[in-house]
Amino acid sequence: MFNINYKKFAAGLMLLGLFTSCKEDFLDRPPLDRITDIEYYKTTDQVLMATAPLYSGVWFGYNDKAAVGIGDGRGGTFFSPSYEMEHVRLASSPTQESVNGAWQSFFNIIGQSNAVINNVQKYAAPTVPDNIKLHAMGEARFFRGLAYSYLVQTFGPVPLIEDNTKILTDTSVTRNTVESIWEFVIRDIRYASKVLPATPVQKSRLTKYAAQGMLSRMFLTRAGVGSNGTRRQADLDSAAYYAKSVMDANAYKLLPVYEDLFLTKNNGNEETVAALQWVYNGGNTYWGAQNTQQAYMAFSSSITGFGDGWGGDHGATMDMLKTYETGDKRRKATYMFPGDTYSYITEEVNDPNKPGAKMKRPLQVTTDNNGADAFKSRANIKKYVVGRPEDNDGKVIQMGTEIQTYLMRYAEILLIYAEAVLGNNASTSNVAALEAFNAVRVRGGVPAKTSITWEDIYKERRVELAMEGQSWYDIARLHYYNPTLALQKLSQQDRGTYRIIPNTKVNATSWTIESVTPQFYSVDEASFFVPYPAAELSRAPNLRKTPVPYQFQ
Repeated sequence: MFNINYKKFAAGLMLLGLFTSCKEDFLDRPPLDRITDIEYYKTTDQVLMATAPLYSGVWFGYNDKAAVGIGDGRGGTFFSPSYEMEHVRLASSPTQESVNGAWQSFFNIIGQSNAVINNVQKYAAPTVPDNIKLHAMGEARFFRGLAYSYLVQTFGPVPLIEDNTKILTDTSVTRNTVESIWEFVIRDIRYASKVLPATPVQKSRLTKYAAQGMLSRMFLTRAGVGSNGTRRQADLDSAAYYAKSVMDANAYKLLPVYEDLFLTKNNGNEETVAALQWVYNGGNTYWGAQNTQQAYMAFSSSITGFGDGWGGDHGATMDMLKTYETGDKRRKATYMFPGDTYSYITEEVNDPNKPGAKMKRPLQVTTDNNGADAFKSRANIKKYVVGRPEDNDGKVIQMGTEIQTYLMRYAEILLIYAEAVLGNNASTSNVAALEAFNAVRVRGGVPAKTSITWEDIYKERRVELAMEGQSWYDIARLHYYNPTLALQKLSQQDRGTYRIIPNTKVNATSWTIESVTPQFYSVDEASFFVPYPAAELSRAPNLRKTPVPYQFQ
């Protein structure tokens, strides 16, 4: 039905984790090239290793391009006239590489998760402790539920699959309703919250609090599904409950300096709730094990040290730049302005004292045309750009870094709690909600508020999570219960060109931002969701059938 070889996932894709090695933690394993399911699940180490690919390789097709294109391009926090521009223009195409990449990646995650669940139940040796078996199934169901949450918010109704082998022969498999999918998501991640441990069995592994945090996001989103304008209070209460459970457990903390969140040396920091783990392998990283974001987003090869760094015309939208308040420290950590300097990123430039020679210095973002112009026409992307090998203990190659990709940070849990407490009210001065909301703001360098509205929270999420692939899903969440406002938000985002003029060429402290050519794009109900990949529609005509409720066991 889908362009995915599920037989390979049952016994082959699992090996991806064995081929992605790094210096430490659970991805550090010697490569094996001849194992089968029935031979493999015999020890605690093997069972845990079976879920390792769920933290990296199976996400590659999404993380490589689609996370930016769909998550930020459609959401209005990323602009480019040449890269993922169909998403930027809200005209996503069924033949677009990133559309197919996202679809494939999410179903790859589901396929791998199903393989782990089934194989642990069938093949795990009696000597493997029950808590380890449950741990593996908890991780698998967490990632399966998360993948379905992305699918349903990106494409709308999709088929729910619990057993990969059935669809090899079952031609009746069809799409399931949005309500069914969200129930499936909640059940999966709630299961994970019950069986995962309070502390990670290995660094960067999921815990019960990671699952509870993700449950808070899922309940907040589901609260609007089919609600006809007013979000369901029961789901809002559940979102607040799970967010508060994580907060009370003191399992995570805000990192004091926002910019430090995106340094490779801080992978697995105390704010990380859940993250994808990418690896460096001495220049021989297996394709799909690395984080490629820097290659596409860095504005020059002088930053990366290799032939990549293709992000010269990528940047923030004008709408995004207008969202930042004066003094917000998160802007510099997310987008580069002319006059910004980054002491922890080295760049290679021409040596003014030695014609024809190069020199290295801390990164200084200059104005356009090598400084000939007084402005810069892009607020280039900074987030997930980590610099050259010498800036990262040597662990950078062409199209490869090992900076983790956040799936959820503690800051989001605090904002979820505030929004869930606000609920359907116009505003709130609830002390606990304000404390959570303001903790995020104050860390960002902007003043605390004495009361908050939905619009306050929406804007706060926008600046806090920009270029982390979440902007579109905030719009999708809104669209469930207030489609008119969601479409209005999108249509009012200026995605045109601009100029940024610094007050000084180096270490600027203020900037003038001028709109050059405003550009607005519209989307309607018929085009709100990303279209199914054309190749999948040709292979799976059932995708055209009316969605049906899922029959839960």
